[in-house]
Amino acid sequence: MGLTITEKIIKSHLTDGEMKKGSEIGLKIDQTLTQDATGTMAYLQFEAMGVPRVKTERSVAYIDHNTLQTGFENADDHRYIQSVANKYGIYFSRPGNGICHQVHLERFGKPGKTLIGSDSHTPTAGGLGMLAIGAGGLDVAVAMGGGAYYITMPEVVNIRLTGKLPPFVSAKDVILEVLRRLSVKGGVGKVMEYSGEGVRTLSVPERATITNMGAELGATSSVFPSDETTKLFLKAQDREEDYTPLEADKDAVYDSVVEIDLSKLEPMAACPHSPDNVKTIKEIGKIKVDQVCIGSCTNSSLADMLTVAGILSGNTVHENVDLSIAPGSKQVFEMLAGSSALADMIEAGARILEAACGPCIGMGQSPNSGGVSLRTFNRNFEGRSGTKDALVYLVSPETAALSAINGYLSDPTDIADWGDKQVYKIPHPDKFLINDNMIIEPDFKGEIRRGPNIKPFPKNTPLGEQMRASALLKVGDNITTDHIMPAGAKILPLRSNIPAISEHCFVACDETFPARAKEAEQGIIIGGTNYGQGSSREHAALAPLYLGIKAVICKSFARIHRQNLINNGIIPLLFKHEADYEKVSQGDELQLADIKNNLDNPVLENLTTGAEIELIGNFSEREKDMILAGGLLNLTKGK
Repeated sequence: MGLTITEKIIKSHLTDGEMKKGSEIGLKIDQTLTQDATGTMAYLQFEAMGVPRVKTERSVAYIDHNTLQTGFENADDHRYIQSVANKYGIYFSRPGNGICHQVHLERFGKPGKTLIGSDSHTPTAGGLGMLAIGAGGLDVAVAMGGGAYYITMPEVVNIRLTGKLPPFVSAKDVILEVLRRLSVKGGVGKVMEYSGEGVRTLSVPERATITNMGAELGATSSVFPSDETTKLFLKAQDREEDYTPLEADKDAVYDSVVEIDLSKLEPMAACPHSPDNVKTIKEIGKIKVDQVCIGSCTNSSLADMLTVAGILSGNTVHENVDLSIAPGSKQVFEMLAGSSALADMIEAGARILEAACGPCIGMGQSPNSGGVSLRTFNRNFEGRSGTKDALVYLVSPETAALSAINGYLSDPTDIADWGDKQVYKIPHPDKFLINDNMIIEPDFKGEIRRGPNIKPFPKNTPLGEQMRASALLKVGDNITTDHIMPAGAKILPLRSNIPAISEHCFVACDETFPARAKEAEQGIIIGGTNYGQGSSREHAALAPLYLGIKAVICKSFARIHRQNLINNGIIPLLFKHEADYEKVSQGDELQLADIKNNLDNPVLENLTTGAEIELIGNFSEREKDMILAGGLLNLTKGK
């Protein structure tokens, strides 16, 4: 029986376990990446391990999230990360060089290699044929130290593409169609592997748009073949030597297959407030638009930018629309500036932002109250934009640009709206502009530089014989890491200061939670399905840890967040019977007797009501060791 692309990469990197679906496996990691919102904590953890230098083939620290400097905090964190990178052998991508996923695709990604990153959209590099996985900062720190990265051996879903995209239908519409069919929970425990004749019609940046938003499916990763298109992209990036052909065997067996005929797709949008709330533009209708934001790691490639510039050329942004555009990298920005494209954008009335994440993580450009914002981003969770009552729609660059001109949500396949304009697919150049002067190679010298905002990360203690605490908070389904630990310009600068950032923990659900948690000193959280979806931010585990949370009991967990809880010694437990969720109310006094000796099938005693509730641990032996030790760092240091 032949192997899938996913299985081939896993087989060549397997260090622990067997390639048996559902079992835990350890992988050798070739590359890592961090960004500045998660990097400070990851490097503090790496320092604590006492490893003298990184042991990966390539590790890169990017500055792309916290680039709005309204105080000393972000600048201090950047200085700290740069000093750590230089000392321990990590490449440093300076502020202004671009978004980590766009730059990594351009300059570092290699087909057939493994990559983990402290950002949930790390699977973007799957567009190059990498097995790229989002992870918590502590997992990345361990990988940099030479340790294996552990995942559950995934199922592999074959998404078979046929046909060719019609004019003005884009790669964004492909992944929106996948989300429409499978939902934000449809990829949990799976890798989405793309194949079929339709793959050949998609450029590497288009493939990367699709693998980027695979994160919204809850998927472990997404991957495309490495083929002649991949080779041409790497050659244009002056990296042809990094090319390796990679495809599934003809007799490879998949766990399931999804068929998509590209020729039948049409422009779509993810409606508020979830990436899987997908409808066609025609179904939604011509709603009034207040704001349009174009960019993010999903849609900020050169081709995306040139398409947008072509649509805007000779037009003016509608008087009631605010349009902002952020190129994905310095390379993209320079190439726009070297053509008429940047001038076309500016002339049309667009506000040009720096090459960074910006509005995608609430770093500026919050919409007006109750405003409709069209964004080429990957998430539209309630309040993520910085305006709680904003209505955010996720759309393609073509839809966004045309809507900015018209002032209402517009279908770019409606040629009547275009007048004489005939803008379509932009091919990538034979040669990209190569200038890596904003990437600093390490020289293993210098001292670590810490600012006053950098505080030690919280440490857990070994698990006791039993646990008794109240249900401090009960929440519903699809709680995101934005609910648990919000982003935005006010909160992100506190990422290296857990005591300060914990004051914002769960305030989107209950403003009294931080104060109640500190008063109680320890507690348990009760949740619904898909708890912890969204960003990989480790702070969604670190802040609850600081506030005394000992366990989270849910119907189901998102993969990365569950692992972050275990890494930090917080016990993630499942209701054996989902209906038992109703047997616990906020404020109930709970007890897990003999939890230390019964992690597999503990019984939750509701001391308030007298109910006894069966739970499931579903832990590997390695995960049990982490929980017993009080987290991965304690376990690693103990060894």
